[in-house]
Parts: sequence; C-alpha cells; structure tokens
Amino acid sequence: MNAASESPDDAITDFSRRLVDVDGVVKTVYVAGSGPAVVVMPEMPGISPDVLRLARWIRDAGFTVHVPSLFGIDGAYPTAEGGAEVMRRACVSAEFRAFAGGGTSPVAGWLRGLARQAHAACGGPGVGAVGLCFTGNFALTMTLEPSVIASVVNHPSLPLDDPAALELSDEDAQAIKERVTRDGLKVLAYRFDNDRWCTGQRFAAYRALLGDAFDGRVLPGTAARTDPPPFFRDVVQSPHSVVTAHLVNEQGHPTTRARDEILTYLTTHLIPAR
Repeated sequence: MNAASESPDDAITDFSRRLVDVDGVVKTVYVAGSGPAVVVMPEMPGISPDVLRLARWIRDAGFTVHVPSLFGIDGAYPTAEGGAEVMRRACVSAEFRAFAGGGTSPVAGWLRGLARQAHAACGGPGVGAVGLCFTGNFALTMTLEPSVIASVVNHPSLPLDDPAALELSDEDAQAIKERVTRDGLKVLAYRFDNDRWCTGQRFAAYRALLGDAFDGRVLPGTAARTDPPPFFRDVVQSPHSVVTAHLVNEQGHPTTRARDEILTYLTTHLIPAR
C-alpha cells in the first residue's frame, strides 16, 4: 500500500476543452459525461491528475462534470517548487481573497455564472458544486446561484491566516444562511483531524453559520496517504486532501468511503428517483 511513484502529467484527452464566457470573462473549462451538471473546482496547485481522477469518478456516477481552470498548469503533476509558485501568485491575485478580512473571492461570481450555464445545458433539478482546498468554500458561495442545490466543501483552506474565519463577506454569509434555510439545503464537508490548513475551528465557524445544515465529517489524519505528490509532502506538510492527493484508493478505506459518500450525496440531490 502507498508505494511511492511519480505520477505523470494528465493529458486530459477524455474531456472536451471549452472556453466559457461569463459577463465578458473567459476561462477554460474541461467537460465530460452526461446527466446533471457538477462543477468540480481544482485544489492547489491546479487541475492535477488526482483532481481529474475525482472528476472522472463523478462523471462515471452519471453526471456532466465541469472542471474550470482557475490557476496552475492544467493536468500537471504537483511538484513542490512549481506548486509553491502557483500558490504565491494566487494569493496576490485580484480574483481570490486568500487572507482574513478580504471577504468573498470575486471568482465566486464567475463560478456561479458557470453553474447557471451548465444547468441550462444539462437540465435536471439543479447543479452540484465540489470545492477543494483553496476553492473549498467556493462550493458554499456558489449556493447564491439558485441552480446550485448540492454543495461539497472539502478541506477549505481560506483564509490562510485565520483558522477560525470563513472566506465570506458578512452580506454573503447572511444571504447564504437565508438560502440554505429557505430551501432546506444540506452542505457536506470533509477534513482530516490534524489538518493544519483546515482546522476544527473552521468547521465550528461553518456550523455556527449553517447550524444542522452543515454536515462536517472528520477523518483521522492517520488515514491519509503517506506518499502524496511533492507539493503536498513538502509545502502542505499535513494530511489535507481527503478525496484527492491524500486518498488511498482501496475498497473500504476511510478516504474511499468519503469519496463514495460524496457520490451518494450528489446522486441523491441531483438525479431524480425513478
């Protein structure tokens, strides 16, 4: 188990590459599958092979998966040096609010527009949003778009400098609380118990905002993959990415069960029972 291996870059040949325009801002989005839409956002340092593996699992469960390119080199294996540079650039980008007091990241508005377009194209009762790490909280802010009805917040790391804060403006936090209450949404979330980037304080802040609508699940750090890619080993330096870089792909393993729970959650909320 967990034999060390250097994964190659992913050529992303089984996705169609689209340019999506939201209010004049154009970004690359990788799309695959059929069925209701699910937006899978990358974690630092970009659309890695592990992020694409998760997207393929979601695609194969019966969804049209949309993976927007928000930072980094699409398909690249996460090296330590390259990943650290991507993270530095993202932290000072006008699109993101990486530090406390910055409020909601502006890119969240673009992601809501993507969800709206995806719903129009794919149909179904609504859209799912899966955030990871740097984009973890975006899955929650996307619920300000009415079409988003299933939100998975994985190990949200922002703001980086305040473990007890949420990457939200006060106005958006109130609007999200009202929408979740009004429509009876349930927000699923995951973290490792010894994650230095997403602590118990952050999950407590989510519960304070959302109450019982927040289903925060905590895995033991001892369950994390012990030989993740170099960026996670040398820069992240703690168990962090429950269903991507630190997932152990073995039947019955806690991280694999978390993946299966996410697939079940998306299916329950997005695919009408026959």
